[in-house]
Amino acid sequence: LNAAGGDIATSHSALADAEYRPHLDFAERRFHQFGFQQAFHGRLNVLQKFVDDVVVAYIHPCCLSSAACTGGQSGVETDDDGAAIIAGNERVLRARLSDAKFFWDQDRRQTLASRAARLKEITFHSRLGTLDDKADRVQALAVAIARHVPGADGDRVRSAARLAKCDLTSGMVGEFPELQGVMGRYYALGDGEHAEVADAIRDHYAPQGPGDACPAAPVTVALALADKIDTLAGFFAIDEKPTGSKDPYALRRAALGVIRLILENGLRLPLDPVFGAAGASRDVASDLLGFIADRLKTGLREQGVRHDLIAAAFAARKTAMDGVGAEDDLVRLLARVAALEAFLDSESGGNLLIAYRRAMNIVRAEAAKGGFTPGPVSADLLREPAERAAFEAVTAVRQPVRRALEKEDFEAAMGHLASLRPVLDVLFDEVTINATDAGLRENRLRLLSEVGGAIEEVADFSRVEGESAGSVSNTGQGKRGQG
Repeated sequence: LNAAGGDIATSHSALADAEYRPHLDFAERRFHQFGFQQAFHGRLNVLQKFVDDVVVAYIHPCCLSSAACTGGQSGVETDDDGAAIIAGNERVLRARLSDAKFFWDQDRRQTLASRAARLKEITFHSRLGTLDDKADRVQALAVAIARHVPGADGDRVRSAARLAKCDLTSGMVGEFPELQGVMGRYYALGDGEHAEVADAIRDHYAPQGPGDACPAAPVTVALALADKIDTLAGFFAIDEKPTGSKDPYALRRAALGVIRLILENGLRLPLDPVFGAAGASRDVASDLLGFIADRLKTGLREQGVRHDLIAAAFAARKTAMDGVGAEDDLVRLLARVAALEAFLDSESGGNLLIAYRRAMNIVRAEAAKGGFTPGPVSADLLREPAERAAFEAVTAVRQPVRRALEKEDFEAAMGHLASLRPVLDVLFDEVTINATDAGLRENRLRLLSEVGGAIEEVADFSRVEGESAGSVSNTGQGKRGQG
């Protein structure tokens, strides 16, 4: 292209047929990204006629300007104002477009679906099978995830998942690897597949970085999540986890992609059962949830969100409605974190945190010495009015807290918990927890454990950091003493 002279060296008419239509939406973004727009000087309207995606993958930024190509350093003057360089670049461009046209014609002799059989010949990982095996796993998982993605058509998700990797066997992608997914979309459209299916094939790799756009189309979101979660579950299952600065399978990027897909689309996706559907064992699912939590902390740190509050919310005990285990709904988790931060900034929240730490420090200290066995509180052994009042208060508060949690009204749940602080103050002041009678001592420790359990349904306060942690006595001594 003779950008300097303003003439198009090669007529676009021979390349403007329907089989080789340009894809300017993609090409223009890439040209602008690498600063090509100045070189073309307003000629992007002409490029619509004949520039394909393949151009941007192989042309050096300075090769389209009148400056000599010096390995990336432009601005070198030449005697012929760069004419020889331009001519050389035209030859390279012509050859690459010719290659692309050849592979395009060859690939279209068979449908995209017919290429699926060749995925059996490509190893995904020696311990995780072939790409055909991965396609089967992703297809089943994507259909399961689609139930949680509003507007996702199950049949289209199933089709997109089956075809998503098929373009990896094409000649075009073999020659131009950067076009994986992109060519799959064109081939799918040429085969008459629905546009949602074709777009999902193209975009299911996204987002691949913080600057990458996050898919929002329902079919694409379901497929992109399934592809990334399958990769995470598989490599964690064979203990190929990231270590230090090493992450050969880009699992951190996959986890961040999962987080963005969920949060930016507001999906209510329960990760724990999804990990199970991906074939993860209980231990692997737990590790994956912890990995996601770490990535979430990293991602939100720049937004000023406290990492300890994220950890506390992740570790919150689920209500009976949700099942057992840690929090695994990221949208709900962030709402919980926001409510927890506001609560702890209040006087009631700070006071409850102190009371919780005091109670649990006593329980942990006795458990470490072998002096405490978890179990239900015996009402018959509650001898003091203060301990009976505390037991009645914690029993009464559980149902309102759970109802508030089921409605995801975290502020109300924490408000109910704040009502425990006065009775706990009286309990510590008037009751000797570490009584000489072993039966009374164990029952009172169980009462404190019951208090802690009620609070931990909202958030695991033991993970909350702060200056007050250092001022709480581990012995639990009150006015009457605890030892």
